[in-house]
Amino acid sequence: MAIADAGSSRGHIPRRRRLRVDLTTPTLLGLPLAWLAVFFLVPIGIVAAYSFDVYSLDPGPHSFTLTAWRDFLHSSVYLRLFWKSVRMSLTVSAIVVVLAYPLAYYLALSGTKRKYILLLLLIAPFLTSYLLRVLAWKVILGNQGVVNTFLFWTGLRSPDHPLSQLLYSRFAVMLVLGYIWLPFVALPIFVSLESLDRRLLEAASDLGASRLQAFRRVTLPLSLPGVVAAFLFVFIPTLGEFVTPSLVGGANGYMYGNQIVDLFGTGFPDWETGSVLAIFLLGVVAVLTVVFARFLQPRQVAAD
Repeated sequence: MAIADAGSSRGHIPRRRRLRVDLTTPTLLGLPLAWLAVFFLVPIGIVAAYSFDVYSLDPGPHSFTLTAWRDFLHSSVYLRLFWKSVRMSLTVSAIVVVLAYPLAYYLALSGTKRKYILLLLLIAPFLTSYLLRVLAWKVILGNQGVVNTFLFWTGLRSPDHPLSQLLYSRFAVMLVLGYIWLPFVALPIFVSLESLDRRLLEAASDLGASRLQAFRRVTLPLSLPGVVAAFLFVFIPTLGEFVTPSLVGGANGYMYGNQIVDLFGTGFPDWETGSVLAIFLLGVVAVLTVVFARFLQPRQVAAD
């Protein structure tokens, strides 16, 4: 009886509850959203407060005001610099997309067995520092750089008259930005072409479509989301670029991002105006992202 009672009593010993990890959507998204709020939304709110003079470096009482915004919207200097940066970014983005599309097309649809090796070679520059790559172009384009040295050696230019327009110019900024962002453009286009259903191309060929017609009616519409994403991957970062213009741009390659950096970091900073310029740039980027988001959806092929 004692043994039975002991056995029965042991059977009633409560088992330890196993810890269950809650893998619901709020739990999975909670930490990333908290990180985004603390390190992205809160800093943006602080910068916005500076733009409305709620916060200020100057001592004394401060209140909400739109003075800095009115000065910015009525200033031809800042707006002209912004549109100059927009033109440069649009030009770089368009040229790089045109150059990267044939490359991505070959890697995705040529059927070569070495496409992933070639893709690795394409992204190999990411293994080196961004700053180092920009400085390398500074050496290449300088008055005593590789290009001018070659011209001296061939006799096309005199050593006393190098091509000084290569460096510290708008051309230098656009050239270096195009080189740096080319892999970012090729990758999303490659992904969109890689996921293309080959049976659609076979059907177009069976229906008598030429290669050009199949590309125009099938391949290009289906790869357009990747093209738009690639365009945004270049346009948005280059619009606020300041490192490359600082190193290879000079006065002619001065961009909107350089103005923001100067307003925050010079000996006599103007954080209120710099915050206005930064929030304005952020707003433009947000609007462009919303506008182009509709083109990132998969498209259907029209049967004409």
